Amino acid sequence: MSLSEQAGIAAEHFREHGYAVIRRFLEGEELLALQAESRRIYAEGLKHHATYRHGHLAFEILPETDFDQRYVIQAYWMAWISPYFETLRRHPNYLAVLEPLLGRSVKQVAQQIHWKPPGAGLTGYRFHQDLRFRASQADYRDIVGSTVTTGLAIDPSTLSNGCLRVVPGGHKRGYLGLSDEGSGQIMLGHTQEDELRAVGLDPETVVDLELEPGDLALWGLLTPHGSLPNTSDRDRAFALSSYVKAENSERGEWAFRDGESVPLGPEPKLCKYEKLFEEPGPLYDETAWWRQDP
Repeated sequence: MSLSEQAGIAAEHFREHGYAVIRRFLEGEELLALQAESRRIYAEGLKHHATYRHGHLAFEILPETDFDQRYVIQAYWMAWISPYFETLRRHPNYLAVLEPLLGRSVKQVAQQIHWKPPGAGLTGYRFHQDLRFRASQADYRDIVGSTVTTGLAIDPSTLSNGCLRVVPGGHKRGYLGLSDEGSGQIMLGHTQEDELRAVGLDPETVVDLELEPGDLALWGLLTPHGSLPNTSDRDRAFALSSYVKAENSERGEWAFRDGESVPLGPEPKLCKYEKLFEEPGPLYDETAWWRQDP
């Protein structure tokens, strides 16, 4: 099945169930390039002793002072130091997948890699909905209907190494406040089945999105999703990109304008990082959030 055919089927599945999967989104030499550059970005992150930010570029670090070794668990907007990821974010395959849902003019509001290194421990995510991470919703119109998040499997993504888990149809129930209690930290503790039942979700319906390298998952801002920690002996790297229909957003970096890919400009545009202009960095954040009570 061609990518365009998959994209049409995926768009229908996304609207009905809140998620979809595209198989073999990247293959062959393109997949090998993704894996190689992801390893390079991880090595770049290891150069920092603590969480580091410069503009939109950021590395979230678990330091060896609290762990058995230094780990990188997230990178943000790698495109600012990686020509490869700058080009990948506007790869024509993304346009093919996004066009049935967002049209041909699309901005990007998030770019991340999530790593789940074996032994790091803090690699699970409680069930949540991504709408919680859009603080300035007044800058969007129809924010839920105009946003699609994609996750590209860099490594095999399995239940044992912490693959994405979704609740089909949960997006139709509105915002549920999952994991919002206390500090709202989604990487401390794990969602219990009773928490899902309390907001009307059936734990038995949870779908584990096991992916091969190069497969792409899609989900929305109201899709309840989470993941378990990595209990295997292999990493799970996962590249996220969140896109929004351009005409409905005052925020974001252009990815496609009228179907044409648009490279990053000389200065970052406001996306999700609210302090971009007040605290552009470079700076280190040594907050030890992992020491807080779950």
